[in-house]
Amino acid sequence: MKNIALILAGGKGVRMHNLSLPKQFLEINGKPVVIHTLEVFNNHSRVDAMIVACLDGWIPFLKESILRFGISKVVDIVPGGNTGQDSIYRALCAAREHVGHEDAIVLVHDAVRPLITQQTISENIDLAERYGNCVTCSPVLETLVIMKNDGTMNFPNRSDAMLARAPQTFRLSELLSAHERALANGRHDFPDSCTLMGYYGYDITTLVDSDENIKITTPTDLLVARNILLTRGEELSDEV
Repeated sequence: MKNIALILAGGKGVRMHNLSLPKQFLEINGKPVVIHTLEVFNNHSRVDAMIVACLDGWIPFLKESILRFGISKVVDIVPGGNTGQDSIYRALCAAREHVGHEDAIVLVHDAVRPLITQQTISENIDLAERYGNCVTCSPVLETLVIMKNDGTMNFPNRSDAMLARAPQTFRLSELLSAHERALANGRHDFPDSCTLMGYYGYDITTLVDSDENIKITTPTDLLVARNILLTRGEELSDEV
C-alpha cells in the first residue's frame, strides 16, 4: 500500500445542535455524510486503502453503512481519541501496522468534508510525492480582523493569508515521528496535522483549492453541502 486516506469521524458535532446524531452520520440525499466522503476516496484509483477513526459507540453503525454502500477500501476502523490529535495518532498507528515499514503517504481528511474532489486528492498525492507533504488551503475572501488583548484591532492583508483545510498529506514516517514528539512533550492540543508539523520545523507545501471544500460544522454548512452535491450530481463518483 502506497497511499492511505485517514478519515477522521470522531467528533461529536456539538455546534450542529443535534443531540441524537453526530454530524458525520447526518444524511444528505439518503447517505450519511461520512459515506459521501468515503466514496470519493474509495473511487480514486491512487488511494490504496482507508482507515477511519470513528466516534466510540458508533463503530457498528459505520461498519453497517460501509457494507450497505459498498465501500471496499476501508481496512481498519479505530476508536477516536479525546482530541483530534489523538484520533489522528490512533489512525497513524493502525496505518503503520497495515503497511509495515513502507514509507507510505497518508492523506488526513475530515469525514465531514464530503465536497473533496478527485482532482484535489490527485494533486495532494503528486505534491506529497515531490515535496514530502501537502496541505490543502483555500483563499481568504473576506476582511481579517485580529483582536488584541488590549482591545485594539489589527487588519492584516488577506492576500497574505489562507485557510488550512484538508486533505493534509504527509509521509507516514514523518507524521508519526512528529506525533510521538508531541506526546513525549505532553501535547495533545494541536488542532491539525499542519500545525503540529510546522511546530516541529517541517516546511509545508500548500495547494490552493476551491472554497467549496468546506467542513460541515453548523446547520448552514449542511444545507450548503447538500445543495452543492445536488448540483454536482454524479460527478463525484467519476474515477481518476
